[in-house]
Amino acid sequence: MYLHDTIVAPATASGPAALAIVRISGPRALELLHRVWRGSSGAELAPRKLVLGRIYDPGTEAALDQALAVYMPAPRSFTGEDVVELHCHGGDYVVRRVTGLVVGQGARFAERGEFTRRAFLNGRLDLSQAEAIADLVAARSDRALKLALDGLAGVLAARVSRLRARSIAVRARLEAQIDFPDEDLPAPCQDELLASLAELRADVGLLLDSFRRGQRIRDGARVAIVGKPNAGKSSILNLLLGSERAIVTAVPGTTRDLIEASISLGGDWATLIDTAGIRDAANEVEEIGIQRALKAAAEADLLLAVFDSSTSLEPDDRHVIQLTHGRAGLGILNKSDLPAKTSREQLRAAGLQMPTLRLSALRAESAPVLRDGLSTSFQSLDGDTPSDSLSISRERHRLALEQAEQSLERACKAVKSSMPPEVVTVDLNAASNALASITGEITNEDVLDRIFSEFCVGK
Repeated sequence: MYLHDTIVAPATASGPAALAIVRISGPRALELLHRVWRGSSGAELAPRKLVLGRIYDPGTEAALDQALAVYMPAPRSFTGEDVVELHCHGGDYVVRRVTGLVVGQGARFAERGEFTRRAFLNGRLDLSQAEAIADLVAARSDRALKLALDGLAGVLAARVSRLRARSIAVRARLEAQIDFPDEDLPAPCQDELLASLAELRADVGLLLDSFRRGQRIRDGARVAIVGKPNAGKSSILNLLLGSERAIVTAVPGTTRDLIEASISLGGDWATLIDTAGIRDAANEVEEIGIQRALKAAAEADLLLAVFDSSTSLEPDDRHVIQLTHGRAGLGILNKSDLPAKTSREQLRAAGLQMPTLRLSALRAESAPVLRDGLSTSFQSLDGDTPSDSLSISRERHRLALEQAEQSLERACKAVKSSMPPEVVTVDLNAASNALASITGEITNEDVLDRIFSEFCVGK
């Protein structure tokens, strides 16, 4: 529920810092500012201009901090309400005191995402743009940053609005035929109607198909490192991280559980998963580790298949090769510092179709080679999709587009079955509503509560 009261919260992260921002929004924002802040040397506060002053405790008149204040009157503010920001010195104690002073004068401490929620409810941005703000804050790579910025700029909203407008246009022609049967309005022929619906459904499907790519960009690709025991999987993980994240010993089977760590690779973000060695388990504990390794490999976006080049190919290696069939990734012939007994040609003959690198995980100069190879594998995941293509990344958007696609499919079947236009318009209306839910033109409180609960306080 949108309460028309005045809220306050820190807009910057906690902890020691040079500056911190306390944000106030609502009808009493300016009044509450003047109760706790005074401009230096009689300086007057003008809209959208930072003015230096001091923060005072209204009860004791004691100065608390020197701070800049800025006033952004409605409706030209982030929330669409009167907004005030106090730029004070960083530090948890100062921020708590300043926030407490404002609450003491009648403001309410803001809930998670409440500033952005008010911006949405006041028409300052649509729901997909609000979600893009959360994605922007959480972005961990160049491509995730661009995806969020595109969403904030309204690129997704514009595409969805065009799709919805097309569904409404088709429905309007049918409804005109229904509402004005005596006007001799030309009814769209079956072939024309089917062509319009099929084209619209294909375009909705195209955007829906971008979900896996968008999710991978936003959340990062999952890369499973697989291989037989003692092939050097943990050493590969440590090499990519540049630190001793995983325990490395000469004893086969040291890694029993999954070890996850994240890295940045150019414009991408990845979660590396070191797994237990693939072999016939020696005991129940190892068997559990191997099953988790197989599950991680099946769910990963990319595989790093590690082979020990200093030993001949074994049945366990062939099992690893089977895991790579039809998968994107990279083969690694590890331990190149030792005499070679397995070659790239032998791996290819055994069925490995991935590009293969020969290196030693114990040598630092192997790191850039491995990172470059992994980056190339990342690019292969996108196939022929242009790097600047629009993608969706949220499960809510995927479900809405899926619902729209299914509704359009039912509409096509209704037309083919020569059903009355009233039946077709029901499915077209369902498709239009599903699309509208993405931008928030149609939504409910439960959806808003779920979306804005993901936000931090102060945003």
